[in-house]
Order: sequence, then C-alpha cells, then structure tokens
Amino acid sequence: MSRTRRLLTAGAALIGTGGAVAWFAYPALLNTFNPVPEVPIDGLVPSRQEQFDKLRAGSRDNPYDVLIIGGGATGAGCAVDAASRGLRTALLEREDFGSGTSSRSTKLLHGGVRYLEKAVFSFDMGQLKLVFEALRERKTLLEIAPHLTRSLPIMTPCYKWWEVPYYWSGLKAYDLVAGVKALSWSRYVTPHESRRLFPTLAPKRSDGSSMKGTIVYYDGQFDDARMAVTLACTAALSGATTMNYANCERLIKGEDGKIEGAVVRDIVNQRECQVFAKSIINATGPFADAVRHLSMPDAENMIMPSAGVHVTLPDYYSPDDFGMIVPKTKDGRIVFMLPWLDHTIAGTTDSSSEITMRPRASEAEVQFILDAIADYLTVQVRRSDVLSAWSGIRPLAIDPDAKSTASASRDHVVVQGEDGMVTVCGGKWTTYRAMAEEAVSKAVEVGKLKPKRRCCTARLPLLGSRKYSPVTFTEVAQNYVVPHRPGAIDTRVAKHLAHSYGDRAEMVTKIAEDRKLGRRLVRGHPMLEAEVVYAVNNEYCETIVDFIARRTRLAFLDVLATKQALGKVADLLAQEKKWSSRRKRAEIEAAEKFLETFGNLEN
Repeated sequence: MSRTRRLLTAGAALIGTGGAVAWFAYPALLNTFNPVPEVPIDGLVPSRQEQFDKLRAGSRDNPYDVLIIGGGATGAGCAVDAASRGLRTALLEREDFGSGTSSRSTKLLHGGVRYLEKAVFSFDMGQLKLVFEALRERKTLLEIAPHLTRSLPIMTPCYKWWEVPYYWSGLKAYDLVAGVKALSWSRYVTPHESRRLFPTLAPKRSDGSSMKGTIVYYDGQFDDARMAVTLACTAALSGATTMNYANCERLIKGEDGKIEGAVVRDIVNQRECQVFAKSIINATGPFADAVRHLSMPDAENMIMPSAGVHVTLPDYYSPDDFGMIVPKTKDGRIVFMLPWLDHTIAGTTDSSSEITMRPRASEAEVQFILDAIADYLTVQVRRSDVLSAWSGIRPLAIDPDAKSTASASRDHVVVQGEDGMVTVCGGKWTTYRAMAEEAVSKAVEVGKLKPKRRCCTARLPLLGSRKYSPVTFTEVAQNYVVPHRPGAIDTRVAKHLAHSYGDRAEMVTKIAEDRKLGRRLVRGHPMLEAEVVYAVNNEYCETIVDFIARRTRLAFLDVLATKQALGKVADLLAQEKKWSSRRKRAEIEAAEKFLETFGNLEN
C-alpha cells in the first residue's frame, strides 16, 4: 500500500472515530443548554482585611464547607464552582493568583490535535475522551469569558504533497469530534492565498521543498493570567473568602486522622489564624505532592513535571489574526507561533523539568524554538529579536512507571486520600472548569455537604463578561473624557482595556479621569497608570511583580520596556499602599530579580 493511501486510510479512520464520538456524546452537550440560577456577580471585591477577618472568625464549631489550597486555574475555578453552588468557601494561595503554571501557558484553548492522532493510531479511547472534553470546554470558556478569549485560525504548512491529505483528514476529524462545539470548519488554502493571509510564511524550506498549501483550523486563544485573576475575583464576589499570599503552614487533623483545617499565615501582614473546613481540596498544581506530604509523608508521588518554554517576538513575525503550527520538529515536538497582545509568541512543551517556583527558559530551549520556526518564515529569525522568554511547569498526573512526559496522558486526576483531603491535578487550562466541577462534587461527597444549587459554571459569566460585546472598546473610546475633549483615548488603548477588563473597563477610565492617571506606563505599550490603582483596589494586587506579570502582561511581552516602567509602577503602588521608601526599594529589587528569570536579552 502506498504512503498516501495509508495516510488517507488513517484519515478516514480519524473522521469515522470523530463522527462516532460526536454522535454518542451529543446528549451530554444538551446538558449545557439547561437554564441555571443566576449568581449575582457585581460591585467591589471585599478588602484583604475583610477577607482575613472572615478567615479568623471561623472555628471547629463554625467551619467553612470547602477550603481550597492553591489559587491557580484549577483552584480558582474550584472556588467559583463551590461559591456559586452556595457553599461557604475559602481559597488560599501562598503567592499570587496564577503566579505559577497558570500564567505561563501557550495561551491556547484547545482540544489537542496530537491526542486525537494518538487515539486513532494507538486505539486509545482515553485520549479520544480527552479531546472531546477539551473541545466542549473550549467553547464554554469562549462563552463565559468573551473579553479574555477569542477564536484563532491556525495554519499548518504543507511542503510535501502527502502532508495535504494527512493534515486535512486529521483536522476534519478534529471538527467532527467538536460537533456543535466547533468554532469553524477547517479548510485547505492554496499556496498563493496562504501567503496573502500570512505574508511571512516561507514559499520554500531550506531543503528546497516548496509550499503545497496550508490546512487552516480553529482553536481558542486567551490571556491566562488575567483569566486566573478574574476567576479569583469572581469567586470573591460570589461570596468566597479569597486571599493571595496566604500560606498553609501546616494541616490540622482531628482525632480520627482526617484533615479538618490548616494553620494559615498572611505573608503580607505577618499574622496567622486557623481555618477549619468540612472538606479540603488540594489544587496546588506542581506542588500537589508537597501539600499531600504535609499530611502523609510517605504518600506516593502523583506529579511528573513537564516544562513548557516560550519566547516573545515582535509583532511583524506573524499577522494579527493568524497563528502557525510547526507540526513536527527534529525531536518530534510541536511548536506554535501565535499572535498575542500585539506581539508574537512561539513555544513548545514536553521538556524535562524540576519543580521550582521560578523556572527559567534555558538558552538551548530558546534557540530550539527559534530554529524550529526559522525554516518556515521569510523574516530573518534573530536571537536579538527575543523580547522575553519564560518557562512554565505543567503538572502531569501520571503512572510513576511512565518513562517520559511525552507519552503521558494529559487527563486530570481527582483522588481522595486516607486523610480525607481531595487532590485534583493534571489536566490543562482548557479543562479547568470540568476539573473544578469534578473536584467540588467529590468534596461535597466527602464532607457530606448540602449545596444550595447544582454546578452552574458552564453558564456563569465571569467578572467583566455580562455587558461585554465586541464593540465595548468603542464605548470605552467614546466615553473617555479629559479636560480637552471626549474620546481622547486611542483605539489601541481602548481595545486593551476592553479585552483586559470587559465591562469594568469604565472603572479604569474613571480612575484615569478623576486622578489624572491617563498616561501610558511605558512607550510602545497600551497599559495606563490608572490600571495600577485599579489593580490594587479591585484585584488584590500586592506587589510590583503582581502588576507587571499578571494584572498586566508587560513582563511576558517586553522585559526591557518593563524595566523602564518599574519606577512609575513603584511610585503608584507605594502611594496607594502607603509603602515606606525602604519597602519601595525592596519591591523594585524583587521585581528586577524576577525579570532576570525571563531570559538573557543581552545576546
């Protein structure tokens, strides 16, 4: 049998499998359309002092229903889920919300095309289930957080004739598995049209092969750190007690050996309190085993860390509305090159890693990414063009006997320990909501809780989404008023505010007007001085690093520009939080040290 025929046969199998899964899973899709009670989410988040007072007021006789340890994607998602069910909820994060893995992703909401390929060629229904679940959740997230997400077409370049039917059939199967949750149908695009849509795409590769066209498919894109912060604030406005920089010093056990609470230290104000709960959820990502070992030192490890490394490049590397995937690099990994926040990011996953709070992108990994995309572009790919480089640790929940992260399943795991603690780990950003739903349901079972309502997060708009529309940026631009004239805000800034804050962007412009803080923080970027004040009072921003890395994404976009903005950000934070000059200097030094982890940019 010829190679092309084998590929077409495999593609047909993919399509058939996709259709079958879509058919049998269709009843599950109907559940997402059932009406759910509205959970009011509006107003200002409770202050840090109010949240600590609520923590301190608890006791063994008056416990929370659910205590969630870990404020990343899954932990914050659990807090939204539990609070929206009417459960008395506390969320504790030892650093900042989303400060770990959750702010260092590829920024994609995707089902995992390569998992579908593995499912067919390995006859692995578990992998197929992962794809279906992720595609369903992808669409859900685009609906509940429209200001932070978008649908993005991604090109798969074909430089050999056999690649056209191979990728076309595989991506058609991707569409069929998505079913009614598909964003748009994949399609073949001619070489001429491909270069018109993606001008920097190379007509020929270094081996002399010419482009035979591209296959365009659609996935979702989002701002991961802003999503994590939004989830934490949504939980707070839904009634949850949410605190960042609140470390669980040790776990409290009852006479029966079950965990019933934790000793919590407020790192900002150097104070402690005991927090009790009927159920405890461990959602600490790469650090899940460390938390489990606080209670059961001999517990078998569940986490195998896998690093993802990414670089930020100037916007001219890619068009604003098209991404590209290098489907197979020299070591078998894939590399994405995507437009993001007026820049281009490129990166890959599945590198071996150690668990650390401050992972760094190695020079070898940075060069690997640049080499991988260079053969597909007409633009000269230069190391000096790298504006920022970062690494994130993904917590794969796998069999301890697995030999490599590349072969590990990306499914999540929810388990109950002998001590009663529920641990949720694995998965990915796309499926955070489903992971949270399963974890909270398990916590309800373990704690014999009585929620007021069933899970409604598949239909619950996140903070900033209720009144948001694609034209919100025009309202921001038209309603912004300065002493000279209305509408004095430029379109780029208006779009940045609308996409970052949704229908709450007006709160930022009001600060800019009232306090004359409408200037940009640094030349070339749309972030305003007013955003610092907003972040302190509405998003639990405690440090300079919180602002430059997660309330805005400056550190991930442009390290040198971030360094230029540090003084102004420090002045605004110091004024708002009444820092001493000594504290202000310490914060600047901490921010400079943090930026050192974003790659050596002196090359």
